Amino acid sequence: MEKTIALIPGDGIGPDVVAEAVNVLDAVAKKFGHKWTYKNVIAGGGAIDKFGHPLPQEQLDIALSSDAALLGAVGGPKWDDVAPEIRPEKALLGLRGGMKVFANLRPAVMWKQLKDACPLKDEIAGDGIDVLVVRELTGGIYFGERGTSEDGKTAWDTEKYTWTEIERIVRMGFDFAKNRKKHLTVVDKANILNSSRLWRKVAEEVLKEYSDIALDFMYIDNAAMQMVKNPRQFDVIATSNMFGDILTDEAAQVTGSIGMLASASIGDGTGPGLYEPIHGSAPDIAGKDLANPLATILSAAMLLRFDFKLEEEAKAIENAVAKVLDEGWRTGDIAGADREAVKAEGKLVGTKKMGQLVLEYLNK
Repeated sequence: MEKTIALIPGDGIGPDVVAEAVNVLDAVAKKFGHKWTYKNVIAGGGAIDKFGHPLPQEQLDIALSSDAALLGAVGGPKWDDVAPEIRPEKALLGLRGGMKVFANLRPAVMWKQLKDACPLKDEIAGDGIDVLVVRELTGGIYFGERGTSEDGKTAWDTEKYTWTEIERIVRMGFDFAKNRKKHLTVVDKANILNSSRLWRKVAEEVLKEYSDIALDFMYIDNAAMQMVKNPRQFDVIATSNMFGDILTDEAAQVTGSIGMLASASIGDGTGPGLYEPIHGSAPDIAGKDLANPLATILSAAMLLRFDFKLEEEAKAIENAVAKVLDEGWRTGDIAGADREAVKAEGKLVGTKKMGQLVLEYLNK
C-alpha cells in the first residue's frame, strides 16, 4: 500500500512527539510492505510567526490533498496576546472545518500497567476503565455566531445544532456501542438548553434502528461527577462539541495520564482523517526530551486503523506499546508514585528512548 500522510508537528512538544510517531510508522511500513510519503504542514503558532495566520489556505490544502493527517499540538503562551481571530487554536478549528471531520473519537482507557497512575481508589477504578467518547467537532458554540458589543461590556457565543449534525454523531455512537458493551449515553443539558433537547429527540429517533442498544441520557454536570465517582458505568458517550471538550480531558486524567490518550477526527470517509494526541503543547518541556510520545504513537495506530483500514498494523503498534509498559518503562508523567523506584531501575526514560523502545518491541 502506498499512501500520503500530512504531518502537522505544530508547536511546543508537537515536533518532538510527531518525530517518534513517524519513526514507528516507518517501521510499520518496512515490516508490512507499505510506503508512506510525508508532506509537512505548518499550522498554529509557528504559522502565525511565518505567515501571520495560524492556518493559511495553502497549508490546509496540503492536508486536504493527503490520505490522512497526523497532528502534534498547537499553541503556547508566546501567542497569548495575538488577536483572537488569529490565535493558534484557530488552526485546529480550521483543520477540522476544512477537512470536514465532524466526529472526534477519544478512547479513555486505563492501561492495566498504569493502574498506579490512576488517581481513583482501587474500588472505583476496578480492573480497568474503557470509555469511548464520540464528540461532535464542527458545530455548537465553538462555531456559532459570536460577538462583543461596541462598549466591550457584553459578549455572546451561540450554541446551535441542526438535526443532521446531531444525527451523524449519535448514529456513530450507536455503531461503536454495537461492537462494545451495547450501551450509549448521550450527555447534554436538556433541562436548560433547547439545543440539548434536540439532541435527545434525535437520539430517541435513531434508537428505533438499534433495538439491541441501551440508550440513556445524562446532564453534563452529573456526567462530570459520575466520571470520577463511577467511570466504569460508561461505555460509549456521544455529546456536543463543548461538553465533549471538557469531559474528555477529565476522562483522560481519570485514566492516569493525558500523555497516553490518542484521538481520531473523522468524517464521512471521503476525505482524510485528522489524528492527534489530546495533550497540549507543553512548551515548558519542548525540546528537552521529556514529553511522552505514546499518545501520538497510538494516534498513528488509529490513523492506520480508520483511514487505511490496516487493523493488523494498528494492533502491532498497540501491542508494542503494551509490551513496553509491561516491561516497566515509563516517562515522567506515567511513573506515578513509583517514580523513584522506576528511576533507580534505570527505566525512567525520555521522549526519544520511549520511541526507540516501541520500535524494538514492534520489530521483535
